[in-house]
Amino acid sequence: MTPTPPSGRDLRAYSRRTQIGLALGGLALLLLVGDGLVWLGYGKGAAGAALLCTIVGLAPLLLIWLALAGVGWLARRLDRG
Repeated sequence: MTPTPPSGRDLRAYSRRTQIGLALGGLALLLLVGDGLVWLGYGKGAAGAALLCTIVGLAPLLLIWLALAGVGWLARRLDRG
């Protein structure tokens, strides 16, 4: 399902929705295909370990994203006056 551009030409909102959809799709692909193949090849225990490694590996990215979102929120709030 591809989001359609809004009629009001709010390209930032369209870009944000598209990026969120791509990130969620990539994460779902990583978890379902990656861990699914580990489960098929090595079993349930290895799939659990692979899921744990995936979560630990994605944690720094999440922390960086949260920090940047916080800085953006603070900058917008201070910019308003």
